[in-house]
Amino acid sequence: MIVTFSSKASANITMLGDVAKDMLKIMGHSGTVPGAFQPQDLPRALENLQKAVDSSAAADQDPEDGEFKPGLSQRALPLINLLKAAIDANVDVMWDGK
Repeated sequence: MIVTFSSKASANITMLGDVAKDMLKIMGHSGTVPGAFQPQDLPRALENLQKAVDSSAAADQDPEDGEFKPGLSQRALPLINLLKAAIDANVDVMWDGK
């Protein structure tokens, strides 16, 4: 399954279903698709996602060779930007799967 996040404040973001559901759970949602966050719920969702990214940043660095490995921080960045834009515009964030 593919999940597309959308908001009137930003371009759509498409993720693989498992990754999207993990992101939703991190943000404090049940992970059901389709769904939505209302504007009043967005700051908390963003805070939860940002905390998880900050906690995982060290894991994105390979301790043996210092190489960057794609992890939560890289996958979450487009969604973080979408949440910030939606907060600024005071609009919903919705998602649907195909």
